[in-house]
Amino acid sequence: MLLEEFDAEKYERTLKSEGREGNREKKGRTEMGRECNALAVITARGGSKRIPGKNIREFMGKPMLVYGIEAAIQSGMFREVMVSTDDEEIARIARDAGAAVPFMRSGETSGDFATTDDVLMEVLRTYEERGEKFVYMACIYPTAPFITAEKLKDAMRLLLEQDASGVMPVVRYSFPPQRGMAIRDGKLVYCYPENAMKRSQDLEPVYHDSGQFYCYHVERYLACGGDLPDGYLPIIVPETEVQDIDNPSDLELAEMKFRMMREQSERNF
Repeated sequence: MLLEEFDAEKYERTLKSEGREGNREKKGRTEMGRECNALAVITARGGSKRIPGKNIREFMGKPMLVYGIEAAIQSGMFREVMVSTDDEEIARIARDAGAAVPFMRSGETSGDFATTDDVLMEVLRTYEERGEKFVYMACIYPTAPFITAEKLKDAMRLLLEQDASGVMPVVRYSFPPQRGMAIRDGKLVYCYPENAMKRSQDLEPVYHDSGQFYCYHVERYLACGGDLPDGYLPIIVPETEVQDIDNPSDLELAEMKFRMMREQSERNF
């Protein structure tokens, strides 16, 4: 069931059956990742108001958080895969899945008003204080089970090959927003009347952030405080592999889409 609490003992048994119970000793490090000196940061604080414990709720047999960890490790693109959290249970599950949790998140970056950039800046600063610097970084959200090793590889390769400052996975709007409407004084009105009669195929495709991960050139990211002046290069992902998860119905939709993605992957294989 999607809304079941995470069964820690069941997950431990799964790790043992797959021979992965010793993963915490790997500390999230991979051989290929050492070559490009990249860090993967999964941002997973303990507090979740709309869906309590969302980051570690069981999703299709695993805690939600684990999908991003496994994808990052399997991609081989990162020297270290770490989880930034303020929660000991999240930290334990992260370590069991193979990630590093070398330090806990501070109180300043654990509150409701802390931004993702605040968290990433703290992580990079703390690593530097420990004598470690990275050239590249990926920020991975903990509730994005559609992340795969291949998507991360594609994004990191694009970042390196194009010498980009950032890469972001995006998805195309299924309906053109240029023909969107608003309700004003109880009536529907076109937001952009000039597009009201235009065909969809005649309008420029518009995309939005998939809300899954971002890849950065660390020095450029730090120089602008995360607001990249030269923008991001896109990785386009299908709508069937994107789902915000903010309420129980979102979880049900995510499960349906995940099954579709898995079935498609098995057919392709």
